[in-house]
Parts: sequence; C-alpha cells; structure tokens
Amino acid sequence: MPTRVLVPSGVLGLGFDVKALERGIAAKPDIICIDGGSTDSGPYYLGTGTSKYARDVCKAEWRHLMQARAVADVPLVIGSCGTCGTNSAVDWMYDITVELAKELGQTLSVARLYADQSPHQIANAFDAGRVTPLMPAPDIDADDIRGFSNIVALAGAEAITAALASGADIILAGRTTDTAVISALPIENGDHAGAAWHGAKIAECGAFCSTNPGSGVILVEFDESGFTVEAMAKDAICTPHSVSAHMLYENVDPYILYEPGGHLDVTGATYTAESNRRVRVEGSAWIPSDTYTVKLEAAKIAGYQTTMMAIIRDAHYVKNSSVWIERLTRFLHDKIADCTDLGSDDYSLEFRLIGVNAALGVLENRQPSADAMPVEVGVLLIITATDQMIATDLSKLINPFLLHYPLSEQEDLPTFAFPYSPAHSDRGALYEFALNHVLTLDAPMDAFTLKLSQIAEVADD
Repeated sequence: MPTRVLVPSGVLGLGFDVKALERGIAAKPDIICIDGGSTDSGPYYLGTGTSKYARDVCKAEWRHLMQARAVADVPLVIGSCGTCGTNSAVDWMYDITVELAKELGQTLSVARLYADQSPHQIANAFDAGRVTPLMPAPDIDADDIRGFSNIVALAGAEAITAALASGADIILAGRTTDTAVISALPIENGDHAGAAWHGAKIAECGAFCSTNPGSGVILVEFDESGFTVEAMAKDAICTPHSVSAHMLYENVDPYILYEPGGHLDVTGATYTAESNRRVRVEGSAWIPSDTYTVKLEAAKIAGYQTTMMAIIRDAHYVKNSSVWIERLTRFLHDKIADCTDLGSDDYSLEFRLIGVNAALGVLENRQPSADAMPVEVGVLLIITATDQMIATDLSKLINPFLLHYPLSEQEDLPTFAFPYSPAHSDRGALYEFALNHVLTLDAPMDAFTLKLSQIAEVADD
C-alpha cells in the first residue's frame, strides 16, 4: 500500500523550516524519519562516543519533531543517534527524549536500537573469516581489533522494521545506513523494493534534493511501482535534475548503491516532473545478495596532538613561505634530536600554510604566482606524539623558532605574530578510522539489540 514518509532534515542539528514541517504534517505522513549521524567531521566522535551537534540545538529541534509526531500520531524514527550511533549516543538521545516528554506532558513508548559491537567478538569473527575488507581498507589483525575504542555496525532496514514492530512511538537507533530508516516502512508495506531504497537515498538529506537545500523538509510517497518526492517549503522545488543528482551525493557510483542484504540499481530509472514541484521516479531495481552483511566502523587512538599558529605578513617571507617551512622543519628535527631522547617514531611535525596549501598539504599542485601572493599567510603546525606531554613539550621547544626563525643565515631575525597566548593548544587524543569492512550475519538482527521503555506522563515540578 502507498506509504508517505516525511523527512524533516538531512540530520538532527542542521535545522529545518518549521512552516514546511507543518505543511508536511498536514499531508498526513505514515512516519517521520530523520538521520542523526555524520562522518563528515572525522573519527573523533566515534572514538569518544559523543555528538558533534550541540545538545541544546538537538533538543530544540527534537521538541518540534516530538510535537509533530503527537499531532500526526505516527512513529518518529532517528537513525545514527548523536553523530556516531554508539550506545552512549543512543542513551544521550534517550535522555533528551525523556526530558522533553516531561516538558511536553507526553506518554510514550520508546525503542532503543543498539549497534555497538564487542571488540572481542568482532576479533573472533575476523579469525573465522566473517569480517572482510572493502576497498580501501586498513591492514589489520584480530589483536588490532581488540584495541579499538568503539566499533559499530550499520543496521539495515530489517532492524528498523523490528523496532517498528514493537509498536514504539519513537525509535532511537544506533548506527544505521542513511537509507535504512526511510526505506523500512515502505518495504514492510509491500511497496516497490527498488523504489523504497531509491527514494530513501534521494530523501536521506531532506531538501538537499530540491532547489532550496536549507529548507530541510521533504515528503516522499512510495507505492507499488515507484515514488514521488516533493519539497514542503514554499520556496523549494524538486526537479528531475535536482532529484537525480542526489544519487551522486556521498556515493562512488551514481547508479549503484550497496546496502545490507543487496544493492540498488538505478540504471533504468526515469525522472518525470509531475508538476512544477513534484518529481515521479520509476524503473529502479533492488537486487538481493546471497549473504547478509553489515558495514563496520571503528576508531582508535593514533596519538596525541598539540597545535600552534603563527601569522607572517612580510612580503619576502610570504612569497617564500614554502621554502621557509622546509628550512625550519629541517632545523627543528635537528634541534629535537639534540635536546631530547625522542626518535623519529615518537613524534611528527606537520605544517600547513593557510592561504597556500592548508587544505591539501603536500598534495597541493597549484602555487600562486609572485604577483598574486596573499597579504599574509597563516602557519599552522600540528605536532603529533605518542603521549600528550611529549607533544606539549615539543611545542614549547618550537615556540621561539616559529616566532623568529630567519629565511637564511644572512638575514636579520624576523618577528612574526602569534594570534593567541599561550601559543600552543593541546588537542588531546587523535583518533583515526580503523575499519572499512563488512561483517557477515546469519540474520539481520544478530548484531543489534532492541530495548523498549515506557515514559509515563509526569507533571513538571
């Protein structure tokens, strides 16, 4: 049967048009789905099991969604709670939900879908050949896995379906694929499987598939042959171009998308404008796989960091900033060898010239011409060491030279600028992603745990 899925935004914490959300609720959706996760800002959040989005912002947006759910009287689902989808992030979102239920006077059943994996069990699965690499994947062994700080599995649509079957008003899911939360109910309702996955991919980032991405809210209607997508903001329009283009977003192949249990193929999809706001899509296909696999994500500590920054404005130094950095780096390595017992494996120094190569570092192949040099260049130094004390002490050793080191021995000592004091900032642990693998399961729920709680209405004190 047809299924209407309302997607308020690409992620909780990004914001949405509240009036557009009201129009979406007026369209009588069968479910409200939103993603809460992101890897865009790197592995720190998975490594620490914390959110990159502010709690107050998430609570304010979740309040709107809980109120909308109560009006529509449909399930509200969030996937990949708290950026990383660890158990701690799910419980963080649960605490927010309990607070809001009390403030709003709502009585709720809440399902928590946990996705954390035991490093010991994943190590055993690795030895048993049930953990296989994707490309590119780091070279690891079972002992490495036992040392990872957090491991999560990305749940598929079947896990969300199991949570929906509990009858929960709100589902707080750990790490899921972006599409699983949206595709689950249309698949359960018997809508076209290819359309369910394709529409979920198009809707995963809310109004990113429209002409006004910042408005957030879209509605997708799934049925037996395809799906129709419409932006809910008055100034946002879905076109065949804007909708089809979203298959390129965060996807290495614009026609194929791999998910737990199979893959989506949109090679034969057609995109037709139904009006000046709605786009109809048909012809996408879902191809089930022989085995059921879920992607694994993990993080591990890769060192401890301290950063420093200096600003150079002298035109002679700005023009020759790369040469200056090369000479300074050689000097600092010699100085560290003379003054400490540190070996080359105990630390690293990484300079980024802001205005020259800050984004790509040594990979930057475009250099500004002499007449197009910036007025000033920021010099960012990232010190990485095996512990924080070493990184901090190295910054203090380097401090006077980052401020005064000359371009050549025949020049006066320059003086640059530190934008803050102290000149160094300790960053603590550095995390890196440690897995790009899939885990083979005998059944879709084997890696996940479901917990159902009742939140009774409580009068505010």
